[in-house]
Amino acid sequence: MRTPVRLTAMVASLAAAATLAAGCSGPTDPSSDEPAGRAAQASQDVRPTASERLGLDPGWGPTRAELDRAARAVDRMTLPELAGQVIVARWSGTTTPTALVEDLDLGGVIMFEDNVVSAEQVRRTATQLQRGVRRPWPLLVGVDQEGGLVERLTTGVTRFPAFMSAGAADRPRLTQQAYAAAGAELRRLGFTTDFAPDADVTVGPADPVIGSRSAGSDPAVVAEQTVAAARGYLAGGVLPVVKHFPGHGSVTTDSHLALPVQGRSRAELRDTDLVPFRAAVDAGLPAVMIGHLAVTAVDPGVPATVSRPVVTGLLREDLGFDGVVVSDALEMAALDGVDRPAVGFLRAGGDLVLLPPDPAATRASILAAVRSGDLDRRRLEQAAARVGAMLLHQEATPPGRGGPSSAAGPARALSAAAVTVATGACRGPLVRGPLVPMGDAAAVGAFRTAAQAAGVPLGSVSETRPPRPVPTGRSRADARALDAWRATPASTVVDGTPVRLGTTDGPGAPGVLVATDSPYLLGYADAPVEVATYGTTPGAMTALVQVLTGEARAPGRLPVAVDGVERRGC
Repeated sequence: MRTPVRLTAMVASLAAAATLAAGCSGPTDPSSDEPAGRAAQASQDVRPTASERLGLDPGWGPTRAELDRAARAVDRMTLPELAGQVIVARWSGTTTPTALVEDLDLGGVIMFEDNVVSAEQVRRTATQLQRGVRRPWPLLVGVDQEGGLVERLTTGVTRFPAFMSAGAADRPRLTQQAYAAAGAELRRLGFTTDFAPDADVTVGPADPVIGSRSAGSDPAVVAEQTVAAARGYLAGGVLPVVKHFPGHGSVTTDSHLALPVQGRSRAELRDTDLVPFRAAVDAGLPAVMIGHLAVTAVDPGVPATVSRPVVTGLLREDLGFDGVVVSDALEMAALDGVDRPAVGFLRAGGDLVLLPPDPAATRASILAAVRSGDLDRRRLEQAAARVGAMLLHQEATPPGRGGPSSAAGPARALSAAAVTVATGACRGPLVRGPLVPMGDAAAVGAFRTAAQAAGVPLGSVSETRPPRPVPTGRSRADARALDAWRATPASTVVDGTPVRLGTTDGPGAPGVLVATDSPYLLGYADAPVEVATYGTTPGAMTALVQVLTGEARAPGRLPVAVDGVERRGC
């Protein structure tokens, strides 16, 4: 009798299962509950994800799912699209640059003063860009808004003092709260990214470009305040970019003008300039900007921007950074003479090319490099996927709370905690009677507004001259008298206590000297009252008025040494 087909198949299946079970029996791995053969089979079945195949790791913001989503999108892109995705460019005028972004497949744009008319126009531009450009992740809309001397927006956002305020106050929680409020304001205007804060450790007056943009000269303080500010931006919904690796504050050449040379040894860098960047990496921050400086101890004579030993060796391998590496502006003179700097930056391990002088030519150079084999396509895909994952993660982050100008209170609190009295009483009023502000017109205006709001009387400055001589009828004597009168300078009369804002010059008694940016000005004069405010913002001037009148104490301390000033604060 013929055996039914179904029964035959069942018997064969059982026999095969028994044979497989017998073949898999054997000693087990003591560290596993499964037989060794089964564990080996399972490990062979685990395939790397799309982002793992590109060598991308989480831990700096994006989740593995966001990294995979970006990696899959990158895999579908054409080479021209990939080349554009790693470029952030500027544009001229106030018209929304949708065509520029679409034509070059740009990864992002950055706004400067000439792109801004009003808060509403900024918001409209950002919205039109995001809606008008099709891509698998948001467009990067960035701004270089540090506070102090570097502020591209003066409308629609709260003005912040220089970052040195954070070092003078040395209150990380307050710093985080203040920059969270600043980030929330930027997010509401449509920005995804702020190219701040500065993690540079300044060496003092010999530092020509960082100055008050740094939190100070103590690496530990700079590290703590940098991380606090960056975390604040993230809480507000904006991506921070920590800069300028491996530290611009200890070089004495401005990279806008020439290539600075960082001559410190590796050990010196480890103990000073790199301390804040190591803290930023350990804190899981998303982006680091590379400064244009040649690091003698790592890659002599080569700008860090195009140096693989600096970008990949020092930042990625030594410090363990897996996030987005951003170049400083490629239009700066430090890169003069460097052939195809964008290609060199990507080959070095960078991801996002910032401000090339000619975006179209830069994109073409990247395309040509990949086609010729000078730049590996996988390296370009890796860079684009990192940027995309970062923007996907930012999009999923809810914005901080608060309405327009909601950062005014936190900014004022930061200035109040930072104001420093280097000379003068630490208790009670520092001045009496009317106050006469002198110096920069904007600072004087802010001081007058703050004084009037506090009910503080303001004095005046006037000029007096002796009476014009009365003619005697003797022509020669009259002419001599008139010439002498004309040659006599007018006398300046100051009705009140002079408050010199950012200047040592001015008429009247010594009065009050105020350093409104970095505090080094205090070492150039000998006034009975010397104060540092680190800014001329409304909040900084309000804090100054309250300290001068004795309504508030000055809790800040100089975060840098100032020659000729012995006391760091009260």
